[in-house]
Amino acid sequence: MRTWLITGCSSGLGRAFARAALERGDRVVATARQAAAVEDVAKAFPDRALALALDIRDPAQARAVVDRAVGHFGGIDILVNNAGYAYRAAVEEGEDEEVRSLFETNFFGAVSMIKAVLPSMRQRRTGTIVNISSDAGRGASPGSGYYAATKFALEGLSEALRKEVAPLGIRVLVVEPGAFRTSIKGASMRQSKVPLADYADTAGRRREENLKSHGTQRGDPARAARALMTALAARKMPSRLVIGPDAFEFIVNEVALQAAELEAWKELSLGTDFAAGDRP
Repeated sequence: MRTWLITGCSSGLGRAFARAALERGDRVVATARQAAAVEDVAKAFPDRALALALDIRDPAQARAVVDRAVGHFGGIDILVNNAGYAYRAAVEEGEDEEVRSLFETNFFGAVSMIKAVLPSMRQRRTGTIVNISSDAGRGASPGSGYYAATKFALEGLSEALRKEVAPLGIRVLVVEPGAFRTSIKGASMRQSKVPLADYADTAGRRREENLKSHGTQRGDPARAARALMTALAARKMPSRLVIGPDAFEFIVNEVALQAAELEAWKELSLGTDFAAGDRP
């Protein structure tokens, strides 16, 4: 029986992950900004679930929740950094306060949770950290520059973290979902308050598409949770797990374009060393 600590469990993927873990017989510390939002999960599994309030932007609260979880269940086997939200704005449209708030949640909130769980994981020489990124962690679309930046940052951090903690028996998995039927394009979506007309056909068009597609996304959170369980149980866990046909197609195309550009500019890239006989 493993113990999970999952952030952002009030709805969407976080709630699906929590229920899937509990239905497997594991224990879950389900968190949300308001504990009442996850109390129904805890009541359904009173012996194996704990509902706690957590604002991941507060490092002290993150440490307190981890301490409470360790004290209640004896340790944390799997941390899932799921809490986050989306922000739609062209780069020029982005409000500084909104952008900083986005990074405080999507990036620095995950950092606080990682730093809070690592001492006990290092002591036990075991544990798994799951960072929920996005297909936007591999490529940015118009209007998603700031959101993508938080996910690029999270993926870069995860790459280094994976190499740092692997010798200590700790694993790191980045999950890159596509569009799932959650609130991320609805109530959880924030947008620039003053759209600029010059971006109507780029960031503006994508904003409209997102609003129209909310509630019709093909991705099933329950199936995403099952995919995560399968990856975690694999003998060789992937470093990145793409979930959703749309995310898979987007990332494959993005990687192919990057590879083609690297090859096209290879000669110029490789021609920058000192030539033989040059004096440095």
